Amino acid sequence: MNKVVIDGHHLTIQDVVNVARNGYYVEISDEAKFRVEKARALVDKFVQEERIEYGITTGFGKFADVVISKEDAKRLQRNLIVSHACAVGDELDAEIVRAIMLLRANALSKGHSGVRLSTLQTLIDMLNKGVHPVIYEKGSLGASGDLAPLSHMVLVMIGEGEAYYQGERLSGEEALKRAGIEKVELVEKEGLALINGTQVMTAIGALAVYDAINLAKASDIIASMTVEALRGITDAYYHRVHEVRPQIGQLKCARNLLRILEGSSLITRQGELRVQDAYTLRCIPQIHGASKDAIEYVKRVIEIEINSATDNPLIFEDEMRVISGGNFHGQPVALAMDFLGIAVAELANVSERRIERLVNYQLNDLPAFLTKNGGLNSGFMIAQYSAASLVSENKVLAHPASVDSIPSSANQEDHVSMGTTAARKARSIIYNVSRVLGIEYLAAAQAIDFRGNFKLGNGTEAAYKLIRREIEHLDEDRVMYVDINKASRLVDSGALVKEVEDKIGEIE
Repeated sequence: MNKVVIDGHHLTIQDVVNVARNGYYVEISDEAKFRVEKARALVDKFVQEERIEYGITTGFGKFADVVISKEDAKRLQRNLIVSHACAVGDELDAEIVRAIMLLRANALSKGHSGVRLSTLQTLIDMLNKGVHPVIYEKGSLGASGDLAPLSHMVLVMIGEGEAYYQGERLSGEEALKRAGIEKVELVEKEGLALINGTQVMTAIGALAVYDAINLAKASDIIASMTVEALRGITDAYYHRVHEVRPQIGQLKCARNLLRILEGSSLITRQGELRVQDAYTLRCIPQIHGASKDAIEYVKRVIEIEINSATDNPLIFEDEMRVISGGNFHGQPVALAMDFLGIAVAELANVSERRIERLVNYQLNDLPAFLTKNGGLNSGFMIAQYSAASLVSENKVLAHPASVDSIPSSANQEDHVSMGTTAARKARSIIYNVSRVLGIEYLAAAQAIDFRGNFKLGNGTEAAYKLIRREIEHLDEDRVMYVDINKASRLVDSGALVKEVEDKIGEIE
């Protein structure tokens, strides 16, 4: 059985993908179980002593000064969940819901949250048995954690709300019953521990950064095909050019292009056909490379966040202390997600300009709009329109969410991150970018066909053969969205990158 063992410290982005998309089984390590039980014992001790501790024996937010009696403690936890379940909008995809559940369980496994081990196990059982809470996408400020959407997750744990089980949408209570899982009666601190954290924005972010890495690699492959189709000059990718400006991503991209294009008879040298290429060909390492560096930064932020305790208050059992802090504030993720959206949007910006160079007969020596019998056929004319529409939409989506803030909870929570909004926007941008790259992939293959019997590069040959196994050359106009969807799926599924890496080795 494929499984991921969580301990609060060693979860990877690949683990998140494996659980969210590939259905891996989740277990808690014995060491993590021990830490969880010790932290819970301290919470129980403070409850018995009737100590005033935020979120344990007090209300929440602006009600932090309201002391709650032992008799009302359980009711307080339930009230917290039902009152905070205020998310709206479309439902989050199942893969995001699974990632949220995994990240929340991993954070609780650190042993700083004070939940009972049985409560944590219920969350993991839901994940392993495919009980997926209905969580709506909007409603988080990303600063007191992702309170509203996470509350929808916890509703199901207490037998409320709704969930999907075996393809059917059910009440939370019925979904748990069919899966053989007992509902939870929350006790002191547990409600807050389950919803006070950055797991929604971080779950979306973890999947987004994984997809962005794939798109950055695919961009190098597809751009290389366009370079061949336009008989581009490869001197601009020569290693010494980039060593005198040693930006890491730029160096990686230049190496990728030369490896992908190695063996091609279509590429040219400086002065052979022309002295220089336009920026969209000549500056691929500088443009793609900058995005690679940005994605790498975001990856580091997410790798830290998925193994962090982000609720409040935090339990430090070894010091017998409960401390109110601000780890729930999503600013690190918010800035990273805005940066990711901008970085990935640039991959589409330059891709669309390369599409224009492929279809515009005034910029190349190919048939106008890559079609024979132009006029009768429109060829790739409107495919370029779609790409232009997507990159223009991305310009709106790339406006940073993290520069915004709005006070809440009677000004107690007076600065918020909007990190979940930033993460959702980045995910939307990634979808659009995959479609633009799919269109360039189609157009580059079509243009290569018009070049005749030239030898393709080692990497581009693999990419070309893959698309031609799925999609025929466009001889006459046909329904284009079908081809665009097929090509885009080869891009966003990772199939294109895998095909080329199997041929030439790992792409940086």
